[in-house]
Amino acid sequence: MSEDDFEGGAQGFSPDDFTDLEGPVEGEVRNLDMVLDIPVTVAVEIGQGRIPIKSLLQLTQGSVVELDRLAGEPLDVLVNGTLIAQGEVVVVNEKYGVRLTDVISPAERLQRLKR
Repeated sequence: MSEDDFEGGAQGFSPDDFTDLEGPVEGEVRNLDMVLDIPVTVAVEIGQGRIPIKSLLQLTQGSVVELDRLAGEPLDVLVNGTLIAQGEVVVVNEKYGVRLTDVISPAERLQRLKR
């Protein structure tokens, strides 16, 4: 598929098009206002586990599913499936929240995207 196959001849962008870690080049203006209102999905991952389908079908209320993380380990904070931070569970106004304890640097996030 080429760029012309998309409606209006839209072109592809890379993360480098929107992020300048070294600051703007002389005479170049970076305006990110157009992307600031785009919604993203934030997810917090406690851990993962693998079970056979037979066991999955036998799950009932009160069943326990074992995960691969130890109690007290940091949770992963993902934005659109990309790890951006780790944190710990907190309760705020009777709702769960996450206090960020380690944020992945923008440079490291870009490197992960390029892999």
